[in-house]
Amino acid sequence: MRLTILLAALLAGTCATQASAQLTESANFAAEIETRYQVSIDVPYTSQGGAQLAMDVYSRRDVTTPQPTLVFFHGGFWVAGNKNAQILALLPWLEMGWNVVNVGYRLGGTAPAPAAVIDGFCALRAIAAEAARFNVDTQKLVVSGQSAGGHLALAMAMIPDSEGFAAGCPDGTTPLVAAAINWFGVTDVQDVIQGPNMAENAARWFNGVAQPTALAQRLSPIRYVRNDLPPILSIHGDADAVVPYAHGVELHRALAATNVRNQLLTIPGGGHGRFTAEERTRIYATIQDFLMEAGL
Repeated sequence: MRLTILLAALLAGTCATQASAQLTESANFAAEIETRYQVSIDVPYTSQGGAQLAMDVYSRRDVTTPQPTLVFFHGGFWVAGNKNAQILALLPWLEMGWNVVNVGYRLGGTAPAPAAVIDGFCALRAIAAEAARFNVDTQKLVVSGQSAGGHLALAMAMIPDSEGFAAGCPDGTTPLVAAAINWFGVTDVQDVIQGPNMAENAARWFNGVAQPTALAQRLSPIRYVRNDLPPILSIHGDADAVVPYAHGVELHRALAATNVRNQLLTIPGGGHGRFTAEERTRIYATIQDFLMEAGL
């Protein structure tokens, strides 16, 4: 009798252990990610001004067909920051099953404007050239970034080839961007280098530039609003003290007069990033809905 009771207790304990070992969906993703993804760090994509530039590629290795791919640019007013600090910003995209390319670019202390924009276009060309290697669907390239990175994402989506910023890149074709996800990016460069919202770090990007006003205008996404742009979603806090909320408002006010699918997601009381967990959940739900509506 006692043996029967002991066996029953052991079996109950085993069942309880098995029940407690069931992983949540997010824990399953964390457990499987190493199997699902191949990580290629510091993949060279161009040499500019004597500097070898590199990107990190997180590519699906559990599939054989081309995959939608995010191209991400870090922030730092074009003079600070680096790609190595961005992994947490990339995780939601990996959970969504996307490839991710995290781009490093020349900072202002190494090369002033428009170097970072040139590097962005060179990165896009390199991604297209290596599409087969990394299972990239070049018809589903989405650009994104935060702050200065948001500006670079918008630049990739909005500045036409005719401006010549890709002229110094390796031979090839610059792929069209399928959508842009702009996190509180600069849309009017002149405003932050010499306008009412001038920021010292932003102005440093133009150190030594002969005609900063003219170049700043050419680098401003707001200048290139037109009907043939890809879908654009912006996320911006209305209390942002670094890149004014008005940058996002003006861009989307202009886009509203076109045929371009666009949306401005306002974070009430939100500053320059540093959103709460609840706000980020809302943001990524909005991103997924926006991409779904855009066919991505």
